[in-house]
Amino acid sequence: MNSLPDLSTLTDRLLALLGPDASHPLMFSSGLFWVLFVAFLPVYAWLRNSGRIAAMKIFVSAFSLYFFFHNSGWLFLLLVFTAAIDWDVSHRIASASSVGTRRAWLLFSLTLSLGVLVAFKYTNFFIDNLRMLTGDAAFRPVSLTLPLGLSFYTFRTISYVVDVFRSRIAPARSFLDYLFFLSFFPCLTAGPIVRADHFMPQLTAEALRQPVDRARIYGGFFTVLMGVIKKAVIADYLAQYSNIAFGNPSGYSGVELLMGALGYGLQIYCDFSGYSDMAIGLGAILGYDLGINFDFPYRSRNVTEFWRRWHISLSLWLRDYLYIPLGGNRRGAARQYVNLLVTMLLGGLWHGAAWTFIAWGAGHGVALCLHKRCKVWLDRLPDGGLIGFLSWALTFAWVIFLFIFFRADSFDTAREMIVGIATRFDPAYFPEFAKVRYVWTAIFLSIFAFHFVPTRFYDRLRDLFVRSPWIIKFAIFVGVVQLVISFASADVQPFIYTQF
Repeated sequence: MNSLPDLSTLTDRLLALLGPDASHPLMFSSGLFWVLFVAFLPVYAWLRNSGRIAAMKIFVSAFSLYFFFHNSGWLFLLLVFTAAIDWDVSHRIASASSVGTRRAWLLFSLTLSLGVLVAFKYTNFFIDNLRMLTGDAAFRPVSLTLPLGLSFYTFRTISYVVDVFRSRIAPARSFLDYLFFLSFFPCLTAGPIVRADHFMPQLTAEALRQPVDRARIYGGFFTVLMGVIKKAVIADYLAQYSNIAFGNPSGYSGVELLMGALGYGLQIYCDFSGYSDMAIGLGAILGYDLGINFDFPYRSRNVTEFWRRWHISLSLWLRDYLYIPLGGNRRGAARQYVNLLVTMLLGGLWHGAAWTFIAWGAGHGVALCLHKRCKVWLDRLPDGGLIGFLSWALTFAWVIFLFIFFRADSFDTAREMIVGIATRFDPAYFPEFAKVRYVWTAIFLSIFAFHFVPTRFYDRLRDLFVRSPWIIKFAIFVGVVQLVISFASADVQPFIYTQF
């Protein structure tokens, strides 16, 4: 008969479970996160509802930093260091008497934030390119661990300091408030890139004394459940076939490769919008508005509209802190095109330290320039009917085509995918594909169709959930859990955007 493990063994197991583990990140779709969140929530609610605002902020910040620690170890101190420096710099900028001093402190902050981002994210990219250019094997990659959400919190702290410099916002009164904002765990891993002017007013004593109404809590819970379905059911299931297609493009027919590319387009949408839904929903449950990050982007009829609907917080950040400072559209058409290309090239590089990401950004930059150039003529065309359909089809095809570069691990893989689709395509194979992969095909077509359901349908669905009895809510929750269990793969996919 086996004896029960002793106390020290249980303690060791618990510490191993709760300690830092980059190989098993603490994701919103993981059971461990929900166990911790269920323990976190009543303490948070008690502190907030009892008026212990400072204690609540400390508690949430500590939980957020633990979230970072679990995924990145002691690199969580990097976030604390960044928060401390930029909080201090923002006050120095606000109190400086000369423009030159203000600019000097802004430059110091930008250099530090971007320097850390470049050092961790792009060092090996530069080394690899130097080795290829020089042929010198002495240029070897170094071992670096990318801190959790580095790109996202770097963009948030940059926007904060720049907005203080522009006198758009006042610096945060307390360091605790700024640490709370920068480390807030729902948007720490992969956004949304919530700005200080939107979030900081929600941290005032007056705002925090307002009770979180049931509609916001249950509406947030509904949004979380939708995010779980998108990520843990749909995206992870679609990923199984996308990984196969992109893993060996030369071994599959054109139809199979095309479906792999289309599947990845829906996969990344469900993955990232699913994360955003979970983050926004968690924020709502806690009483905070994190905005929206996706607005049915595959409905778009041009690339400009696509970027107004896709990763909205990043699109607006690139517009306000890169495109407009470069000159925007204020210096003539030629300069506008250059600004668009530079913005999208850097946006592509932000997504990943590889030339394939730069090619993805360049493709979107070219499409944006073409749309701006032809907009005068395009606006004269009718918006609906055949013209509207062709506009949508062309936009969707270009977006999916560019996602091949986004997903491919090299230009060779992207080339094999594109050439395979172009030269080995036989429409007669579609029925056979649908027969063999009927579950995948059904999910793909269903998600594609749901993308075009009027938005008011989802709003009504959320309202029905909020007003429904608790037993209905519980039944829906159990159903979602069962779906996740039923579709769970042996190799659960991490969130795509956590690598950025």
